[in-house]
Amino acid sequence: MTQTRPPVQTIPAAPPAPTTALGGQPYEYRRSPLVEPDWTRFPGWRTVTRDQWESAQWQRVNCVKNIKQLRTVLGDTVDDTFYADLEADQRALATMSMLVTPQMLNTMAPYAPPTTDALLADPIRRYMIPVASDRRTDWPSHPYATRDSLHEHDMWVAEGLTHRYPTKVLAELLSTCPQYCGHCTRMDLVGNSTPTVDKLKLTLKPVDRYDAHISYLKAHPGVRDVVVSGGDVANVPWRNLESYLMRLLEIETIRDIRLATKALMGLPQHWLQPDVVEGLERVARTAARRGVNLAIHTHVNHAQSLTPLVARAAQTALDIGVRDVRNQGVLMRGVNATSTDLLDLCFALQGEAGILPYYFYMCDMIPNAEHWRVPVWHAQQLQHDIMGYLPGYATPRIVCDVPFVGKRWVHMVTEYDRERGISYWTKNYRTSIESADLEALSKRYAYYDPIDTLPEAGQQWWHAHRDD
Repeated sequence: MTQTRPPVQTIPAAPPAPTTALGGQPYEYRRSPLVEPDWTRFPGWRTVTRDQWESAQWQRVNCVKNIKQLRTVLGDTVDDTFYADLEADQRALATMSMLVTPQMLNTMAPYAPPTTDALLADPIRRYMIPVASDRRTDWPSHPYATRDSLHEHDMWVAEGLTHRYPTKVLAELLSTCPQYCGHCTRMDLVGNSTPTVDKLKLTLKPVDRYDAHISYLKAHPGVRDVVVSGGDVANVPWRNLESYLMRLLEIETIRDIRLATKALMGLPQHWLQPDVVEGLERVARTAARRGVNLAIHTHVNHAQSLTPLVARAAQTALDIGVRDVRNQGVLMRGVNATSTDLLDLCFALQGEAGILPYYFYMCDMIPNAEHWRVPVWHAQQLQHDIMGYLPGYATPRIVCDVPFVGKRWVHMVTEYDRERGISYWTKNYRTSIESADLEALSKRYAYYDPIDTLPEAGQQWWHAHRDD
């Protein structure tokens, strides 16, 4: 199979802040059509046909789950130092096991056969296949990092059903995904256990779990919005997922349903399967007939991840009646935490793939994530710097998901101690575990910047209070 590769593009590990040339703009837009990188540049995929590549079954069977399989794909293009770095991370630091679809791996170092240096600098690799040298050795975890940083498990009202906001719930249908992201906020539940994290387990049979969700929602008419997630709904057998969604649509008080699936980007082949497309169309028609807003929320962190297959999957969902396809990314150092990276991604999402830029979350305070996280002031600066370039409806909000508070625009901070990196936030509702807490609405809730980003005095303060 012969394919034409586009020219090699250099992707710096940490692009500098934009500068304004005389008479120019901090950011210059140039349209960049989407390209499916040539997967045959990988030694292990030289004979893979287009039909195989576009098969969801082939993609799932050929996921990379360990170092041996990664070596088979990469061949001798990457040296042993990279694999030793990777093995060290998996042995002692990783909170997620390795699972990368061919589709996602193909977007790493996309314009040439991968080398060690190209992979180490690649933004997709940095969060999908983290290595030990990526992580900080001084503060690998913040002292207040926790494995369930948002306390979603504490707010379960039924197994897998988190009731945090007054009118919204999160329904975790399962604990697996087609691919595992190193920064996963649900690292305490999702995926296989690692030497670092012994994962929690869902104990109920799926049918019993789903029944419990439906029973709770019927009994609580104040809930109008359900985010159907996991894990990733792409791993729920379609017949089971369609049944669950149709049961939600029978509840008159449910007015919004959002399907959370990184697989729209990581495994678009799944969402292009005829049985999935036909089933999703049945759900979309039923939702439209009943006046319910049905949307898909995906998770794209860098423009490299967007290819024609991803755009086709998104457009197919819109064509069959899904109201919106939106993106919720995560801000991460070394991946996308510059205004140029964010604007490139948003223009590719909105202009080339038909996906609406919606949120960028600050990376949550989970263990071994400090090398990814950015401080609140940096997120505020990014929000400032991306304004005015995109259409208003396609300008994403950058949010901090504050424990016990929830999503807050980064400029909504009530008080901010920049020296110690402690921000304080307020809220206007009680979670499901605070119904009796009369002070919940008057408290200030703390969030913490990465310590290595603080001024020297702040870092010294945290060193002095490290064991408090």
